[in-house]
Amino acid sequence: MPPRTGRHAVWPDRIRAEIVAAVQAAGIDHPWAHQALAAEHALDGDSVIVATGTASGKSLAYLVPVLSALLDGSEAPNGRGSTTLYLAPTKALAADQCRSVKELSQPLGNAVRPAVYDGDTPFEEREWIRQYANYVLTNPDMLHRGILPSHPRWSSFLKSLKYVVIDECHTYRGVFGSHVAQVLRRLRRLCARYGASPVFLLASATAAEPSVAARRLTGLPVIEVADDASPRGELVFALWEPPLTELHGERGAPVRRTATAETADLLTDLTVQGVRSVAFVRSRRGAELISVIAQERLAEIDRSLPRRVAAYRGGYLPEERRALERALHSGELLGLAATTALELGVDVSGLDAVLIAGYPGTRASLWQQAGRAGRSGQGALAVLVARDDPLDTFLVHHPEALFDQPVESTVLDPDNPYVLAPHLCAAAAEIPLTDADLELFGPACAELLPQLEAAKLLRRRTRAWHWTRRERAADLTDIRGAGGTPVQVVEAGTGRLLGTVDAGAAHSTVHEGAVHLHQGRTYLVRSLDLKDSVALVEQADPPYSTVARDTTSISVLDTDIEVPWGAGRLCYGSVEVTNQVVSFLRRRVITGEVLGESKLDLPPRTLRTRAVWWTVTEDQLDEARINPEILGGSLHAAEHASIGMLPLFATCDRWDIGGVSVPLHPDTLLPTVFVYDGHPGGAGFAERAFHTARDWLAATREAIAACECDAGCPSCVQSPKCGNGNEPLHKRGAVRLLTTLLRGAPREPGAGQVPGADGAPEPEQTPGAEEPPEGGQAPVPERRPAPGGKPRPESAPGSVGVRAAGPAEAVPQDPPAP
Repeated sequence: MPPRTGRHAVWPDRIRAEIVAAVQAAGIDHPWAHQALAAEHALDGDSVIVATGTASGKSLAYLVPVLSALLDGSEAPNGRGSTTLYLAPTKALAADQCRSVKELSQPLGNAVRPAVYDGDTPFEEREWIRQYANYVLTNPDMLHRGILPSHPRWSSFLKSLKYVVIDECHTYRGVFGSHVAQVLRRLRRLCARYGASPVFLLASATAAEPSVAARRLTGLPVIEVADDASPRGELVFALWEPPLTELHGERGAPVRRTATAETADLLTDLTVQGVRSVAFVRSRRGAELISVIAQERLAEIDRSLPRRVAAYRGGYLPEERRALERALHSGELLGLAATTALELGVDVSGLDAVLIAGYPGTRASLWQQAGRAGRSGQGALAVLVARDDPLDTFLVHHPEALFDQPVESTVLDPDNPYVLAPHLCAAAAEIPLTDADLELFGPACAELLPQLEAAKLLRRRTRAWHWTRRERAADLTDIRGAGGTPVQVVEAGTGRLLGTVDAGAAHSTVHEGAVHLHQGRTYLVRSLDLKDSVALVEQADPPYSTVARDTTSISVLDTDIEVPWGAGRLCYGSVEVTNQVVSFLRRRVITGEVLGESKLDLPPRTLRTRAVWWTVTEDQLDEARINPEILGGSLHAAEHASIGMLPLFATCDRWDIGGVSVPLHPDTLLPTVFVYDGHPGGAGFAERAFHTARDWLAATREAIAACECDAGCPSCVQSPKCGNGNEPLHKRGAVRLLTTLLRGAPREPGAGQVPGADGAPEPEQTPGAEEPPEGGQAPVPERRPAPGGKPRPESAPGSVGVRAAGPAEAVPQDPPAP
C-alpha cells in the first residue's frame, strides 16, 4: 500500500494560544486538515465524530478544543470550571491517554488535572478525583456501575461537564454497544438535571456511515469528519496461508499447520532480527501459547532473548498489565503476543511489524490492528496469518474481499428489551423516571414500563416510576454480557489469585480437568465451584490442550419475517437455545490430534435470542440430489460454512454467533439450518444475515466449492469445535443444496430489504413481556407459539445438535466470546 502525503491546516483562532504553544512544543507545528475541522465543530458546540485511519491524530483533534476549554474554565472566578469525561473501551487505552494528556498539558501547570477513574483506582484517590479532577478518564463499565449511581457525589463534576469524549467508538457494537448507548442516555439525563448539555466528541477507525452509527450510539445528531489528511508510510500487507502438514485429521482431511504455531515462528524470526512486533491473537489462550512457543525457540538461539517476548491479555492483575505496557513503550520488550486488549489505540510508537493470527472478525478490526505498525511514519509490515477455516481460507484466496471493500456498518440495537429494561431500572434508581424521559430512552419504553411494574421492579407514584428494591439497580446487568460474577482462578497450593474468567466462559474454559494458561505457565483445573465462583488450579505441564463440547437444542418461539426462496423459506425471528457442556477433548498442542475425551457434569443454560433460518422442501432435495443418507451431512456442512462466512457481512466475528442444523425440525417440520446471535435478546447479527442472505449464502457456496479437498476439510466445512466430531459432513451435498436454495432466492430485494420499505414485508409486532422471575432479573419478552400454534416441546426429538462449547453463553458451534 503506497505512502500518502499529508495536508496541513491551521488551528481555529478560538483555540487558546497556550494550547497551540504546548502542541508545538510537542513537535507538531501544524494540524492536519481533519484535525482543524473537528476542532472547529467542537468549538461551535456540535457533536462530531472523527473517523479517520489509525495514527491519523484523532486524539489531538479532540484534545486541543478540550484543553482549551479546561484552560478557560480554570480562570473562572468561582466554582470548578468546565470538566471533560473521557470514555475508553479498555483500561489500557485510558491509562495511555492519561499519560498523553499529562505530557501535553505540562506547560499549563495546574489548569488541567487529568485522572483515571476505573476499577484499579485506589479508594483513597477516588474522593480527590470526584472533587478536583477536571479531565476524568474512565470506561463505560465504571460509568454504569460507579459514577451514574453515585451522581450526587459527582454533582460538581456533572454540572460543569462541557465535553464527553468517546474513543474507539467503533468497538461499541452488538449487545455491548447497545448497553453503552443506554448508559450514554442515562448520562445525558443526569447532566440535564444538573443543568449541563455536554458536546460529544467521538473517535473511530474508518467505518461505514460513521455519523449514523454515532447518532445511534449517543441519541444525538453528530457531524462526520472522515476525510483523512494525515500522511502514511508504505505498508506491506501479506496474506499468509500456513502449509499443509503430513498429518490427517478427522475424516482423513489434510491438516494445515496452525495459525498459532505459524505466528509464533514469525514472531521468533522478527525478534531475532530486532524488529519490534506485536502479534494479535483472538483468544487469551492463543496469546499465551504464542508467547510460550516463541520463548522456547528463542532460548535455543540466545538465552537472553526469551525475556524480550511476553503475552498481554485481559484477566491479568492491574500491576501486571501496567508493567507490560511500560516494557513495550521503553523497548525492553521486542515482541508481544496480545489479545485485542492492546488493539484499541494504545500508542506504541516505533513498532515495525504486526502479525494477525486469524482474521479478527471485521475489516475495521483488521485495519485497526494493522495500523499499530508504522505509527511514526516509517514503512511497516502487516501479516494476516490465516487459520484453517472457511472465512480465512476464502480471504487469502480472494484478497479483493479485504482490500477492495469498505469497512462494515456498526450494528447495535438500543431498543433490545433485554438491554433497555435494566437501564430503565437503573435510571429510575438514579432519579425517578417521568413521561418526559421516555423520548430519550426510545419508543420501546412504553411497552416495557408496565412489565417492570408487574414484576415489582418499578412502582409508579403520581407522575414518576421509582426503583423498589434494596439492591443497586445498576447491578442488574453486566454491560459486556459476561453474565454474572467473574470466576476467580486461584492456585490451590498457595491461595494466590492468578486472575479471573468471565462467568459465561467458566463452563467451557475452567471446568474440572481444563488446561489453563497464565503468564506463560500451564495449570490444570482441579475443581470449579460455580456457587462461590472459584476455580482451583495447580501448576502442571500436560502435553495437550483441552476443548469443551456441548449439546444444544433450539426451538422457534416467534417468526417475525418469512419470505419464500423458491419452495423453501427464509425466516427471521426469536428462538430459545438450551445448551449444556457435557465433555472435553484433550488435543495435542501443535498437531491438534485428539488424545481422549472426558465427561463433565455441568448444569444446562438457556438463551432466548434472535435467529435467521432457512428451510428446504422434499422437491428441492430431489432437485439437489440429496437423499436421506446424506441430508444430515449436507445441512451440517452448509451450517458450518455459513457461520464461518457471516463475519464478512456483519460486524461480528464467529464468536458472536452460533448455529444448529436439523434434518427434520419439530417447529418447521422441514430440514432447517439456524444461525443465531449468542446474546440474550439478540445483537443484530442474525438480522443483518437475513437482510444480506443472498450474498452471504452465495459466498458460503463459493467458499465450499472452491476448496480443493475431496470430502471436506477445516478450510471449508469442518469446524474444530464441532461436538459431533465433524460427523456427518457431506461437502458436495452442501454445494448442491445451496445451489438449489439460491436458485429460488428473490432477484429483487426481498430478504435484503429493510422491513416496511418499498413493499418489503412488515414484521409483526412483538407483544408485551411476561412477569420476570423473582430476584430483579430483567424481564423476558413474551413470545408467541411456533408457527401453526402447536405447543413447543421442551426438547423435541430431532431438535438437538451437538457442537463444541466455547467461552460464553449457550452456543453450540462458534460460541460468542464474553
